[in-house]
Amino acid sequence: MVSITHMDESKIPSVLVFLVGNYFVTFFIIGLIAAGISLLKKPKPLRISEVAEALLSYHLLFAIGINNLINFIFHVFFGDVAAKFIGWENSPFQAEVGFASLGVGIAGILAFKAILPFRFATLIPPWCFSLGAAGGHIYQMIVAHNFAPGNVGLVLPIDILMPIVGFVFLWLAYKHPLPDAVYRKLT
Repeated sequence: MVSITHMDESKIPSVLVFLVGNYFVTFFIIGLIAAGISLLKKPKPLRISEVAEALLSYHLLFAIGINNLINFIFHVFFGDVAAKFIGWENSPFQAEVGFASLGVGIAGILAFKAILPFRFATLIPPWCFSLGAAGGHIYQMIVAHNFAPGNVGLVLPIDILMPIVGFVFLWLAYKHPLPDAVYRKLT
């Protein structure tokens, strides 16, 4: 393992550019790490309900909440940069996407410790957006030959993976609720 102090200085900006440029992946991973850290503090052996709760909570906080707040900032305040990354021209729709992301981001943060029906409802918009965006990326790749990093790089697989992972975390939390969380049932 190479420590940062021994890395070539020119690689540090590259790593930072990668992490910032792919913030959607970065915050997905941070959510998994945060869930893992929260589970380290729990008494052992862990119950599946505790693992499911941690995975869903931190997924909502980081992969949905903070990720969408950053998406809001990029699309509203740095629309030219966001459009270039995707391989598009800037347009007024950048701000509209940004404000939609603001709503999803706020809901994701609120869902961090919310009841299960709110969490389920919070996941629907980003799932629809991600899967629709994946279809759009594939269409742009085929029709417009758009192979920009923001169209077919890590964006495309994460647009497909995030809804699947979110659904699995939600399903686990539903099937294995915390013993004191009867209010988390969907019905």
